[in-house]
Amino acid sequence: MEDPQPLPQPKLPLCDSLIIWLQTFKTASPCQDVKQLTNGVTMAQVLHQIDVAWFNESWLSRIKDDVGDNWRIKASNLKKVLHGITSYYREFLGQQISEELIPDLNQITECSDPVELGRLLQLILGCAVNCERKQEHIKNIMTLEESVQHVVMTAIQELMSKEIVSSPASDTIGELEQQLKRALEELQEATAEKEELKQRCQELDMQVTALQDEKNSLVSENEMMNEKLDQLDGSFDDPNTMVAKKYFHAQLQLEQLQEENYRLEAAKDDYRVHCEELEKQLIEFQHRNDELTSLAEETRALKDEIDVLRATSDKANKLESTVEVYRQKLQDLNDLRKQVKSLQETNMMYMHNTVSLEEELKKANAARAQLETYKRQVQDLHAKLSSESKRADTLAFEMKRLEEKHEALLKEKERLIEQRDTLKETNEELRCSQAQQDHLNQADASATKSYENLAAEIMPVEYREVFIRLQHENKMLRLQQEGTENERIEQLQEQLEQKHRKMNELETEQR
Repeated sequence: MEDPQPLPQPKLPLCDSLIIWLQTFKTASPCQDVKQLTNGVTMAQVLHQIDVAWFNESWLSRIKDDVGDNWRIKASNLKKVLHGITSYYREFLGQQISEELIPDLNQITECSDPVELGRLLQLILGCAVNCERKQEHIKNIMTLEESVQHVVMTAIQELMSKEIVSSPASDTIGELEQQLKRALEELQEATAEKEELKQRCQELDMQVTALQDEKNSLVSENEMMNEKLDQLDGSFDDPNTMVAKKYFHAQLQLEQLQEENYRLEAAKDDYRVHCEELEKQLIEFQHRNDELTSLAEETRALKDEIDVLRATSDKANKLESTVEVYRQKLQDLNDLRKQVKSLQETNMMYMHNTVSLEEELKKANAARAQLETYKRQVQDLHAKLSSESKRADTLAFEMKRLEEKHEALLKEKERLIEQRDTLKETNEELRCSQAQQDHLNQADASATKSYENLAAEIMPVEYREVFIRLQHENKMLRLQQEGTENERIEQLQEQLEQKHRKMNELETEQR
């Protein structure tokens, strides 16, 4: 009866397998499930262990530990982790990450999406297998379970197939990539064959144990048969007996089982040798992979050197062009020397001219100083002349004003003389009339006095007081009106004189 074959282990998803791989780093933060990785702290610590020089302490200090349920801090940490990974691929590894491999961080923070988290962990796996300590990380991967190893290897192969080199790849880099892919394929085939051989060895071990058990049972039966044979020695001499036939049949079966056992042990040894050869080939493939990675690094260094050499060749071409220009300038140098000689001669002539012009300039400066003094004297004389002209105009205005006053006074004098003559004539006429009136009044004096006394007696006392007060006020108003009219006339005359004075000043300034 055949032994039952071992059931194959179920294939784990990418995220769970990479979480198991993350647990080999022994970080301070837990990494048992998807929710514990959404804050980005564990991934940052893993990147710090992968490359301490690139993901240093200052970069790690920017990742906040106290996250809690705040999805904004989680998103900020994941953005910093993704930015560090992309800069590591671009600047350190010289590769550009494909858009298909970039995860959606919002899905990770809000929904804890294992697919997007698996993409991010796949990028971290790419950093690990391409860094300087990649051999150590590959050994850690080989210590995992077979199913986890298979998922991790497929993730690495997918990552390498979708990576795009940023700079234009040369033929050597393409060949190295093809060799690296072939080595990975051979490595996968070797691991698959190793798994089959292990399974086959297990089956053979089980068969060997079953055969050994059967052999032990047969040996025990053989011993029992030998004991019986010792007891029945006489019966075996006759080959036709039943016991002799069973004995020969059992002996043939024993020989067949021994031959089968020897054959299985030989096959087991062959499989062990084959397994050892496959392990040696696996080690050789790993060494070859290391050599290919070193060659890739050398090609990157050579590419940098080629860029430097191209830059130096460009500089050399520029220098050659400048040398050609300088050669042409040297050819034109003779003409320039002739021109320099002619220019020196003209320069000497110009120097003599400048010396003579400087002497003339000194004389002109002296004449200019005298001219400035003359100008200042003329300006002073003009100022004096203007002041004298203003003074003369003011004196002429004053003289004109005095003449007008004199003429007015003369007119006033003539008017007063005429008024005096008229007053004398009227005075004389009044005297004559008064003399005549005196004679008439003496006769009528008695009659008028009696009449006035009668009117005074008839008029009331209140009306007489009002009449007297009104006569007094009338006299006072006449006197006040004459005084105000005289003052108003004097003010108007003064204002008129001021206006005439200002007009004369303005006329003089205008002239």
